[in-house]
Amino acid sequence: MMSRSNRSSVCLAVLTAGLLASAAAFAQVTVQDAWVRGTVPGQTASGAFMTLQSADGAKVVGVTTPVAGTAEIHEMKMEGNVMRMRAVPSLELPKGQTVQLKPGGYHVMLMDLKQPLAKDATVPLTLKVELADKRVVEQKVEARVRDLTAGNMPAMNHGGEHKH
Repeated sequence: MMSRSNRSSVCLAVLTAGLLASAAAFAQVTVQDAWVRGTVPGQTASGAFMTLQSADGAKVVGVTTPVAGTAEIHEMKMEGNVMRMRAVPSLELPKGQTVQLKPGGYHVMLMDLKQPLAKDATVPLTLKVELADKRVVEQKVEARVRDLTAGNMPAMNHGGEHKH
């Protein structure tokens, strides 16, 4: 028969092991430099950007935020001489590789904004991440709002001479 203090120690050890296992799942995807482009009153959409890396390979399968009615992963890319943007169902995070969400590339599109996003405010985002073992976990991200002009793409030459 275990003493009361031994039972408490065993319970604490089990609880700690469970918390460490949860933390390990989140440590499999790191998020750095998360930011959102600021908006002006009346603007209903913006973008969120960050750098992601997965230790074991994963994919982002969804995004939510309380500041927008809809949040989706989008891709911008040149098709002929036209820059096109489209929603993608998921974003692969290859094992050990850095994936950048940035203006002009992959990003999180925030639509139906509930209020303007003021510089230096913080936007909470929740990434739904499918890990290599197919478990889906949620990863909380706090993204700082930058100035409205932050990360603007340089002016593109539309004279037909694109070099990629």
